[in-house]
Amino acid sequence: MKLNACIIAALVLGAGIAAEAQVTLKIELPKPQFAGTPKDIKTANLETPRNGKPYPAITVPTGCDKVLSRDCKVTSSDPEPILGELSYITDGDKEHDAATYVELGPKLQWVQVDLGAEHEIYAACVWHYHGEARVYRDVVCQISNDKDFIDGVQTVFNNDHDNSAKLGAGRDKEYIETHEGRPFACKGVKGRYVRFYSNGNTSNEMNHYTEVEVYGK
Repeated sequence: MKLNACIIAALVLGAGIAAEAQVTLKIELPKPQFAGTPKDIKTANLETPRNGKPYPAITVPTGCDKVLSRDCKVTSSDPEPILGELSYITDGDKEHDAATYVELGPKLQWVQVDLGAEHEIYAACVWHYHGEARVYRDVVCQISNDKDFIDGVQTVFNNDHDNSAKLGAGRDKEYIETHEGRPFACKGVKGRYVRFYSNGNTSNEMNHYTEVEVYGK
């Protein structure tokens, strides 16, 4: 009986491993706008320059690599953007031109994507203005089922190392904007709303968003 129990346990374990088969997340990228690493960007929390190397691949469970955010409703802390329309942020157009990005006012601002229902979220990618090399400050991504982000908030990316945004100090690094955006894993966090913060950039005090993609099941 003990042997049979062991065999059954092994079969169950094997089935569980098969069910958790992983795939590499494939992110469709826009055309690059510039090459090289600028010499004049000064920040204490900048990641090591990648010199053209892509970000490490993100793996997710099979079937959890779908774009959940396409054409979803977007709201913002700045309800009347200076440039563009909030709908640009989830329209699938990541190319850099005046008809693809949104400009919000200065200081800490956020954009929020409503996925329409709770989902298991395994990754996200955000593209700010990528027509030139610049670093956006206090980039934070949070997920919640509360549209006001008061209860059940989970932070999945945070490069605000000095807590200037008052959302908690983060351990992620600041990065130079490129056509790759900034992809990061979310590890199956459940939620309906995904909020992205920023707090100006190294070129000016404004906040810009070209596209946001949320991937999951």
